[in-house]
Amino acid sequence: EVQLVESGGGLVQAGGSLRLSCAASGFTFDDYCIGWFRQAPGKEREGVSCINSSEGSTYYADSVKGRFTISSDYAKNTVYLQMNSLKHEDTAVYYCAVSAADITTFGAAPEYVISWGQGAQVTVSS
Repeated sequence: EVQLVESGGGLVQAGGSLRLSCAASGFTFDDYCIGWFRQAPGKEREGVSCINSSEGSTYYADSVKGRFTISSDYAKNTVYLQMNSLKHEDTAVYYCAVSAADITTFGAAPEYVISWGQGAQVTVSS
């Protein structure tokens, strides 16, 4: 059984930083793209970032490029999302996701997600 446990998130002022963590179990880390989607009130869920550890490749939405960095720790089966220079528009619930999608289609293909985390609220005050 795939299990994802998220931590991190919280309230931060614009320009600040937060880090999300996603501890995964129950599947082979290398076989999937692991990352985050986010959903703001009244908006559709959007892909933010993912990492395919076996390929060493990453995906970032245009809106977060240059500000967010995704990484993985094999020993801990954990993926991290470091979020810097946060903006008010980054406010959303962030969901860790294990996706069977190719890294190039991750952001547009939530239907390929095989497991979701419980969600972590990120609030950026302006």
